[in-house]
Amino acid sequence: MNKKVSIITTTYNDCVNLQKIIDRVKKQDYDNLEYIIVDGASKDDTLEIIKKEQLFFGEKLKWISEPDHGIYDAINKGISMATGDVIGVIFDEFTSDQVLSKIMSTIFEQNVDGVHADIDYVQNEKIIRKWRMGKGKIQNGWMPGHPTLYLKKEVYEKFGLYKTDYKIAADYEFMIRILKDNQVTLTYIPEVLVRMFYGGESASTGGFSNYMRSLKEGHRALKENKIKFAVFVDCLRTIRVLLQFI
Repeated sequence: MNKKVSIITTTYNDCVNLQKIIDRVKKQDYDNLEYIIVDGASKDDTLEIIKKEQLFFGEKLKWISEPDHGIYDAINKGISMATGDVIGVIFDEFTSDQVLSKIMSTIFEQNVDGVHADIDYVQNEKIIRKWRMGKGKIQNGWMPGHPTLYLKKEVYEKFGLYKTDYKIAADYEFMIRILKDNQVTLTYIPEVLVRMFYGGESASTGGFSNYMRSLKEGHRALKENKIKFAVFVDCLRTIRVLLQFI
């Protein structure tokens, strides 16, 4: 397959996890990839790692290091730099060397706009949460796992990028925007393709307080996108998330 995939990693003062992510990307058996690292002007060893890895990736690696306005601003920068037919993000670890091959073959063999899959949340090598959303509709409290969401570039060209006035749920708002009217076709891959590092400041792994902030912004996203019965959707979404811990 000659289609190119662009994968984006955003980072800031997190050189240890960045090296783990890069090591997984290096092992992927899909050759036609473009790896984009957007660094928020880190003060640790991030730049040394990136410059070292440039020797391995060569022209396949693009990177910038400059202040940004948060993770969604950084992702937007990466998307703007991307030249691939398909774009995705990787903040954690691929679970196998064939992840990108599965994603790309599924998208183009099934002629869809994108794919999503399952996620394991891991803390100290122990799985503490399992994202198994399967297929569904935004209106039923369903949403794809963002770290497994790979979309054709034209989806971003049609619907725009992430809204940076959202601090913790711009990914949810973006997914509502592209999926609410069934204009984007997604295929579900029923496999765990990403292992996420649990903890920190992210909405999905940062604990109860971050989830409540995410729920508040998520409600706003539903209202802005004119989803009916937003409170009911909030409740269904919360139930789905709670079930992931069982």
